[in-house]
Amino acid sequence: MRALRYDGKKPYLEEVPAPAAGPGQVVLEVTGAGLCRSDLVLMGRPPEELPLPFTLGREAVGVVVDVGAGVRDVAEGDAVAVYGPQGCGTCRHCRAGAENHCPHAWEEGVRQPGAGADGALADYLLVDHPRRLVPLGGLDPVRAAPLTGAGLAAYHAVRSALSVLPPDSTVLVVGIGGLGHLAVQILRTLSAARIVAVDLAADKLDLALRSGADVALLGDDTVPEQVRELTGGVGADAVLDFVATDATLGAAARSLRPGGEIGVVGDGGGRLPAAGGPLPPGATVRSPHRGTRADLDDVLALARTGRITAEVEEYPLEEAALAYERLERGEVRGRAVVAPACVLRE
Repeated sequence: MRALRYDGKKPYLEEVPAPAAGPGQVVLEVTGAGLCRSDLVLMGRPPEELPLPFTLGREAVGVVVDVGAGVRDVAEGDAVAVYGPQGCGTCRHCRAGAENHCPHAWEEGVRQPGAGADGALADYLLVDHPRRLVPLGGLDPVRAAPLTGAGLAAYHAVRSALSVLPPDSTVLVVGIGGLGHLAVQILRTLSAARIVAVDLAADKLDLALRSGADVALLGDDTVPEQVRELTGGVGADAVLDFVATDATLGAAARSLRPGGEIGVVGDGGGRLPAAGGPLPPGATVRSPHRGTRADLDDVLALARTGRITAEVEEYPLEEAALAYERLERGEVRGRAVVAPACVLRE
């Protein structure tokens, strides 16, 4: 089968053996695989920190084509989404369906597909346990693939902030990429807060408005001042930063009201000074990470009602490396999704 591999230098397409399902395992024919900025962060790490080589691709949906002995919850032909976070499977977090919070996974050698174990940018994907599979329920696989990663993380971040978002509140969404544009839609669905979107690109601000934002601001030094003007000098009740550089975190702190909350979601590597810094009194800083298995159920349910829809750019597997290049240059609007069966564009 074809697979987009990473060897510590750059992604490359290679023919590798197709997986077979062992006891308790499932093999999917991949019908959609999303690309995220976390993949770029991963590929920026020192090669000695990674179990190289491996197949990229963290966001996956597919059709079951092989089931191992003892598997009873899914059958061949089922269309499913994959819950990506993987834990030890036995700690209290994992037993509660929150494998995203498992403290033992790394030390026990558990590697997520696409982040050390072979991922979804291939014709077939091996899933180690059927508990990671969620019925797709008729969703289009290309638009559903980003919901397993971007949608999951955006939903988890929004859900974490709802307690500080009463109907007369204001929430600032920083970065209208794969996660941000879905976060705007989720906020529009789950809250009555005024949504203020921030980005550096005009086309992404347009995407924010089409996704349900009330206000779209160009991400310059005047953002905190503009937010305070919009809120009568008080500041935003919550900020969800899907970029998380020094610049965006600093602007988030200066835009926040006393007692407000910042959710740091992005992988930008920024730092948020606390003591003596710009944080207002009583501020809370959260670090929502990925999402739970129940969160993914909720995200897919929202998509089935049509209340959230991922903006996607579709690529064949042969152009997956090109899609990563476009993602790194900030040229992808919404989410880049690879459909292995997609015909190569001329």
